[in-house]
Amino acid sequence: VATNCALLLAAVLAIGWYIRDSLKVDDFNQKHVLITGCDSGFGNLLAKQLDRRGFAVIAACLTEKGASDLASAASPRLKTLLLNVTDSESIKRAVEFVSAEVGERAPIRFRLP
Repeated sequence: VATNCALLLAAVLAIGWYIRDSLKVDDFNQKHVLITGCDSGFGNLLAKQLDRRGFAVIAACLTEKGASDLASAASPRLKTLLLNVTDSESIKRAVEFVSAEVGERAPIRFRLP
């Protein structure tokens, strides 16, 4: 019985490691991450953590102060932009910024009415 439990545990661990390893992002330094709500809180924390891990981060902030504070605490890989998600003009400017930043690597092309 102990042998069967040990074999079952080993199989479960092997499957867990396989699943975990399959979820890793390949070539993350070639990818961009767009995060909204980066003035403070979770968005700010996530932007800083991904920047430290080498991702190219585009952090959308509502205020100039939020954008400048975040930019000063991050590497040059992190780019900030002002975005008010309730304003269609602000969204259009953000789409233009992201498209210019990502260039041909963008898997999805944005279309706004």
